[in-house]
Amino acid sequence: MTNYRPILYILLTVILFTLWTDWEHWRPAAASAPTQARTLPTLPGTPGTSLKAPGTRARPQKADTTISGQRVTVATDTYTAVLNTHGADFSRLSLDHYFADDSGRQHHYALLTQDPKAVFLNQNGLLGYGHYPNQTSLYSVSHRHYAFKPGQARLHVRFHWAHGSLAVTKVYTFTRNSYTVPLRYIIHNKGSQPVRVYLYNQFLHGPPPKTHFYHSAPIYIGGAFYSPTGKYQKVPFPHLVKHPLHRRVTGGWVAVSQHYFLGAAIPTPSQTAIFYSSVLPGPHYLLGYKTAQPLLIAPGATASLETRLFLGPKQPSLLKAVAPGLDLTVDYGWLTVLAQPLYWVLAHIEHVLGNWGASIILLTVLIKVIFFPLSAASFKSMAKMRKLQPRMAALKERHGADKTALQQAMMELYKQEKMNPLGGCLPMIVQIPVFIALYWVLLNSVALRDAPFILWIHNLAAPDPYFVLPILMGISMLVQQLLNPAMMDPTQRKVMMIMPVIFTVFFLFFPAGLVLYWVTNNVLSILQQQWVMSRVDKG
Repeated sequence: MTNYRPILYILLTVILFTLWTDWEHWRPAAASAPTQARTLPTLPGTPGTSLKAPGTRARPQKADTTISGQRVTVATDTYTAVLNTHGADFSRLSLDHYFADDSGRQHHYALLTQDPKAVFLNQNGLLGYGHYPNQTSLYSVSHRHYAFKPGQARLHVRFHWAHGSLAVTKVYTFTRNSYTVPLRYIIHNKGSQPVRVYLYNQFLHGPPPKTHFYHSAPIYIGGAFYSPTGKYQKVPFPHLVKHPLHRRVTGGWVAVSQHYFLGAAIPTPSQTAIFYSSVLPGPHYLLGYKTAQPLLIAPGATASLETRLFLGPKQPSLLKAVAPGLDLTVDYGWLTVLAQPLYWVLAHIEHVLGNWGASIILLTVLIKVIFFPLSAASFKSMAKMRKLQPRMAALKERHGADKTALQQAMMELYKQEKMNPLGGCLPMIVQIPVFIALYWVLLNSVALRDAPFILWIHNLAAPDPYFVLPILMGISMLVQQLLNPAMMDPTQRKVMMIMPVIFTVFFLFFPAGLVLYWVTNNVLSILQQQWVMSRVDKG
């Protein structure tokens, strides 16, 4: 118990536990019964129907992800978006500052897409008794392409719909350097009777992709919502099958979270909304909200309903400015209380250095400096234990197979030399939560995505293409094993020597930023261990 063996066992246990707890996230959902036609879910608001949230408590139908209509392109400094006059919704939205995982930096990442393998769409519209525009309605638009003009801060894209005595203008507002898209419905009642109108805003998502075995630690892909009273809650897609969401909330939001990116539907702060979910065959998952109270529009009057969309990266500072609690979607697991300060320090270091790889190295150094006294105590205990190895071997030879007598003799030796058998283990265990918290920070930080380090490492969120860092990590672990006091049991010695190989295999496809952290930590530990042990030997 006076060397790294307990630490390695604990780390291996953490990895295995994480794999087990995340099994539900990468196990494919049960397939639903097939249907013949690909039609959109029946919406309320048509004559003779009740005002229920779209997709809830109704016979499920298959989601249509291949809608047709005229394309309207919008180019901003953050998005390249394609909207469709059929529903006036996004059919594709790609993020200009992020690349697709497998594109070799050739194609930008599509957050919203109709791709059958990765369906993620936003749908919104109006509800009420009568005929109102929804995601199945056909709109008109004056232009087919929109882009910022020099000096223009905001870009408005207007779609028009009319039926009978009702005219609706749907306005998207794009702002420079912003991932938030305000959406406004302007409703003009030209009839002789008042009308009552509700707004809904929802996301349609396909089955979560199978998480890679090596990326199973806390990567959450699923639904989430926030209410000032109930705070932040996750609603995993498989959970929605038996437990559909139905919650009345004022001042919250509902969202679909991906690894690095987020789609959120945000009501106005004073607006009371009903959060809902539904599961369609495929399976496809609906998650969204509808306004709880109708907007009353008098004859001849014009009124508006507003909502907001956030469609972008999960950057904590960015999310905090959009809506309360939205930054909680950056999931650091059960050590968030440690992970958030670590990310804050890491981000400030990067602001100075301008390189995330160098920032990871410097942060690791700072952590080692903070924990230097604890590590030194552990290494000092190891050094003393190494000195006792000959005497311990003699005790084993003297007592042979009598384990009870051997344990008593060992405890007497520890007492005589004033050594605590846990002296090398406990100081290291104290540090483990910090190391794990930093591990989760690096795994979930979108800032590392597409961030280069040096030479061949062009993306710290992707595996090292030549496996140099994982191999260096394995070598550093082996060096640590050789520096530690040898175990008395030959079988245990062999097991511990295999550990570097096991961890090297684990880390082959881990993000390069994570492996860089482990390599740096191991190298610093080796240097500190050598320094402490040399001082003990001289003493």
